[in-house]
Amino acid sequence: MNIAVVGLNHKTAPVEIREKLSIPEAQIEQAIAHLCNYPHICEVAILSTCNRMEIYVALVSAPEAIQEVIEFLSHHSQLSIDELKQHLFTLLQQDAAIHLMQVSSGLDSLVLGEGQILSQVKRAYQLGQDYKGIRRILHQLFKQAITVAKRVRTETSISKGAISISAAAVELAQVKVKHLSSYRIAIVGAGKMARLLVKHLLSKGVTQISLVNRSLEQAQELANQLSQTNIQCYPLTEMMAVILKSDLVFTSTAATEPLLNRAKLQTLINPNQPLMLFDISVPRNVDADVNALAHVQVFNVDDLKTVVAQNQEARQQAAMQAQELIEVEVEAFRTWFRSLETFSTITCLREKVEIIRERELAKTLSGLGNEVPKKHQQAIEALTRGIVNKILHEPMVQLRTQQNFETKLLAIQTLQMLFNLNTNNESYFLE
Repeated sequence: MNIAVVGLNHKTAPVEIREKLSIPEAQIEQAIAHLCNYPHICEVAILSTCNRMEIYVALVSAPEAIQEVIEFLSHHSQLSIDELKQHLFTLLQQDAAIHLMQVSSGLDSLVLGEGQILSQVKRAYQLGQDYKGIRRILHQLFKQAITVAKRVRTETSISKGAISISAAAVELAQVKVKHLSSYRIAIVGAGKMARLLVKHLLSKGVTQISLVNRSLEQAQELANQLSQTNIQCYPLTEMMAVILKSDLVFTSTAATEPLLNRAKLQTLINPNQPLMLFDISVPRNVDADVNALAHVQVFNVDDLKTVVAQNQEARQQAAMQAQELIEVEVEAFRTWFRSLETFSTITCLREKVEIIRERELAKTLSGLGNEVPKKHQQAIEALTRGIVNKILHEPMVQLRTQQNFETKLLAIQTLQMLFNLNTNNESYFLE
C-alpha cells in the first residue's frame, strides 16, 4: 500500500496548460468515480484551484496507478501524455504527505502564507468524502494536513501581512496606473475572489466600482455587505456595456470558456479608449487573442509573480517555523501508517491461522464421529484456540512494540513472505 500525488501547479505549468486540467466542482464526483474504477487505485482526492491541479491517491501498485492517473488527466485535458508529462510532478509516500501539508499551510502557494488554499483543501477533503473517494488512508492524511495548516496559521506569523491573489492583482493594477483611486473599475464575478478584490480596491480609495455577475442577486448581496461605498450591480448580459464605461476590468468567475475575446472587444471598444484587463481566473475568462488588440492590455495570474516576490522575504522566517511543524505532523502520519501495515499483517496472519485451526479441528472431530460428547468437543476447541493464541502472542507483541522502523518493516515483510499473506484486502481500507 502506498500514497501518491500526481499533478501540476504554477511552478511547473503556465496558465494555458493549467486551465485545460482544471476540473469544475460540478464534475468532481464523476472524476472521482472514474479514477476509483481503475484497478490499481483505491482512494482519490482532487485538489483543483487556479494555481494547481493535484490528484492524491492511495494505491496498491505505484507505477500502474500513476500511469492510470496520467491517462485520466490526458483524457480530461485532451493533451497527449507526452505533452502532459512535461508539466507533471509525481510524489510518493512521505514526499506526498509533506507536499499536501506544505500546500495546505500556504508554503507552496504563489503567495507565501495565503489562507485561501486551506479552505480549498478542506473543500477537496469534503468532496472526497461525499463522493466516496476518501477512505481510511487519505482521511488520515488530509485530517493531519488540515491540522498542521491551522497550527501554522496560529503558531507562526506567516499569515501576517500575507496577500491573496486578489490583493496581488490590485497591487499590480496600482503599479500599472499609479493613481488607482481615480479609475472606473468593473469586476466580473461575485464570489470569494471578487469579494477580496472589492475590499482591496476600497482600501486603495477606489470609489467607482461596478459588479457584473450571472446572478444579479448574488452581486447585490455582496454590494450590500460592503455598504460603505456605492457599488453598481449588473447582470452578465450587460457586461459589455459596463466594460465600455470602465478603465480597468477584473475577471474572477468559474466560467469554463472565455467571457471576453478579441471579436467581442474590437467591435465595441473605441481604439482610442485604453483598457486594462486583470484576469485571475483559471480557466481564463479572457481569451489569449485579446493580446492582439493594441489598445488593450491583459494580465493573468502568471503576471502576478513579480508583485508577489516583493512580499516574500518578510515571511521566509515564518515559513521555516512552519516547516518544523510540518515535520512533526509528517512523522505522526508515518507512525500511523506503519501501525496500519502492522495491524493488517497481524490481522491477516490471525485469520489464516484461525482458518487452519478450524479446518483441522473439524477434520479431527468428524473422524471421531459421535464418540466425543459435546462438552469434550468444546474443551478441545478451547484447547486449540489457546495453543494458537500462545504461539502468536510473543511474535505479535514484538511486532507491535518494535521501535526501529527498518527492523519492523523487515519483520512484516518476512511474515508476509513466510505465511504467504495478502494484506491488500478490503478490510485494510475500512475504518
